[in-house]
Amino acid sequence: MSSDPHDSAPAADAAHLIAALGDPVELTARLCDIPSVSGDETRLADAVAEVLAHISAGPGPDLDIRRDGDTIVAATRLGLPERVLVAGHLDTVPIEDNLPSERRTVDGAEVVWGRGACDMKAGVAMQLATAAALRSPTRDVTWIFYDHEEVEAELNGLGRVARAHPDWLAGDFAILGEPSNAGIEGGCNGTIRVEVTTDGVRAHSARAFTGVNAIHRAADVLTRLAEHTAETVRVDGLDYRESLSAVGIRGGVAGNVIPDECVVVVNYRFAPAKSPAEAEEFLTAFFAPYPVRVTDCSAGARPGLDRPAAQAFLAAIGGEPAPKLGWTDVARFSELGVPAVNFGPGSALFAHRADEHVPCSEVVSATADLLRFLDPAQRLTPQETPLA
Repeated sequence: MSSDPHDSAPAADAAHLIAALGDPVELTARLCDIPSVSGDETRLADAVAEVLAHISAGPGPDLDIRRDGDTIVAATRLGLPERVLVAGHLDTVPIEDNLPSERRTVDGAEVVWGRGACDMKAGVAMQLATAAALRSPTRDVTWIFYDHEEVEAELNGLGRVARAHPDWLAGDFAILGEPSNAGIEGGCNGTIRVEVTTDGVRAHSARAFTGVNAIHRAADVLTRLAEHTAETVRVDGLDYRESLSAVGIRGGVAGNVIPDECVVVVNYRFAPAKSPAEAEEFLTAFFAPYPVRVTDCSAGARPGLDRPAAQAFLAAIGGEPAPKLGWTDVARFSELGVPAVNFGPGSALFAHRADEHVPCSEVVSATADLLRFLDPAQRLTPQETPLA
């Protein structure tokens, strides 16, 4: 188990992380042990900024380090023909008695267990350990560490930087360290939430025949959803399975009143071949004649695996790329014209769970693969790390 630095100053936090840069597994544990629930990322952001300054002063390429709130962007300026962005978020969902981190054995494999282990302190460890190991990269690299990913989209640090400093995010290809079992997941589905409303006529429930029950009318909406078969859409060689689901329902006035309105909340996960406008058009037609109101929408991202940098990354990592069915911040890069993939240690199935964990072997393999892509002459050789 990593020692607990909860009471240490920012410089001590940074020193604790710097001591583990040669061991991405221990670095993952130490990152987990600096709590950074959304809205409380400053302590970790301060430490990461100091770690990046330490890396910049070392034997590798200098880093141009910039900061916007608790988002830190550090870029090499070597004038190489391609630039790769490597991004990861610093925040986690709330802690559930799962810190400090521990080393455990799960299904016969050694894991780092604790809040943030897979989502996504392991991805951040992959970034920092790779940045520290770079000596002569074949591509310029921009390292991005951002805040507020786990909360409302308008607070997202990557989105904030995209609006305020889009030049910081210029590049040819982006890698987002979201958990992908250390394999490549290209692009992502889009997501749209709508409210479908049925109306009726209010009446006393003792004389229900004088009214029209809006909740009963919602049965038609629910039947359409239950009978719908989701499409699988092939986009740039990857198969994106869509989904259309009721995720909430509300209605009713009182226990003795026939309701005159019922609202069904629907979430549609749509393939990146569709635009948000096309997704809204589909839902409007699907639920006609009931009114549909959009409450939230985020575009998907095409995988862009035909781009030269993406092809080189595929060759370096190996294996078969898969589609990302959930929405991730690769879509923000796509909006900027930068194709992006998800690539990080851990399984998304354990994200946000009380038993969140990441296999140590995946932390090592993902870091080694990323380093080999960016600097083929270097090899990851994990070192024994002091626990001080």
